[in-house]
Amino acid sequence: MPAVSGFLIEQELEYLGRATDNPAHPCVVILGGAKVSDKIAVIENLLTRCDTLIIGGGMANTFLAAKGYNMQESLVEAGSLETAKAIMAKAGDRLMLPVDAVAADKFDAEAASQVVDVDRVPTGWRVLDIRPRSIALFGEVLKSAKRWCGTGLRA
Repeated sequence: MPAVSGFLIEQELEYLGRATDNPAHPCVVILGGAKVSDKIAVIENLLTRCDTLIIGGGMANTFLAAKGYNMQESLVEAGSLETAKAIMAKAGDRLMLPVDAVAADKFDAEAASQVVDVDRVPTGWRVLDIRPRSIALFGEVLKSAKRWCGTGLRA
């Protein structure tokens, strides 16, 4: 059966192609999502083109676990820990991860929550999102960028 995509997908692919073929520098990429294994080729390709790669979302938990942090009940792709270690070694200081996060005792709107350092997730809790120090660190890098791609594409 043939597969087709809509005009929005076509526009996004066209924009991303222009943004990654010859990016203005410094170029910062923000990448999120849940699974590292789905994005290995994308990450490796982006590291050849960007100056800084910011990883957030559930995917950041896998990288933080690969650094040795106990992520407790957070979403971590255990099968990708070695891949995350290899990517971090290759990227060096060009890869940025969250330093603090909001953690909750369950995945629920009524959950108890608190802001924690990513290396101090309470027992039985899970990391859900970045928080003030991470936002500030990422924001400083984004301010200096000529181009950044990710949440809210900017050319």
